[in-house]
Amino acid sequence: MNQLRAIWAYRFFIISSIKTEFKTRFIRSRLGGIWIVLNPLAQVAIYALVLSAVLSAKLPGIDSQYAYAIYLMAGMLSWSLFSEVFTKSLNIFIENANLIKKMAFPKIALPLIVTGSALINNMFLFMAVLVVFGLLGHTPTFALLWFPLLVAITLALALGLGLTLGILNVFMRDIGQMMPILLQFWFWLTPIVYVSTILPPKYQDILLINPMTGVILSYQNIFVYSKSIDFNTLIYPITIALISIFLALFMFFRANEEMADVL
Repeated sequence: MNQLRAIWAYRFFIISSIKTEFKTRFIRSRLGGIWIVLNPLAQVAIYALVLSAVLSAKLPGIDSQYAYAIYLMAGMLSWSLFSEVFTKSLNIFIENANLIKKMAFPKIALPLIVTGSALINNMFLFMAVLVVFGLLGHTPTFALLWFPLLVAITLALALGLGLTLGILNVFMRDIGQMMPILLQFWFWLTPIVYVSTILPPKYQDILLINPMTGVILSYQNIFVYSKSIDFNTLIYPITIALISIFLALFMFFRANEEMADVL
């Protein structure tokens, strides 16, 4: 309860920090916020050019010559949000060490700043994806009403896992060096670029150990196939998200004072 009061008391600091981060990112940039969407869309274009001929025939249920590009964008929309929040949370306390030492503010505000900034970036990408879908002749349906729930699950997973490792990273800096490498393996262990059904059944089961698999499949359901989400595939990601958030909060309150000394 004290932390909630502190967050409310510092709400203007949190909002102004999000605005400052957004402005700083594009200062002296002529294209401004367009850079937010250019990077993921460029990745989609590269993968689509290289792999569409191989995988487009493996995408049943999409009557479009751009089926693979549509499939790819749905997965990238979720993964870009997850990877941004996860990566920033991993280094959040170390990168803000000077701020923590010089200013008296609740450190719990830092994840909220990361979340707000990432949400703005993802909304830009979301709008760009809808425009591209329209240009490709693929019209999203009312299934998109599930989108806010999937964004919330993605954020919870990224914050829970990222903050847990971020707190450990304060004491063991190897974690910060190791996770970007593991994140690259994680990307390929998630069915974003390929369709999980092209794998042998035993490997499909292994993919389900990855909590992002269920989230990505749900994104593909609502964006690509215009279907409702399958709650069975989301039970595991939600469970992991809740456990990791509780673990992160427990570790944060236990290590709060010690972290300030180490930083």
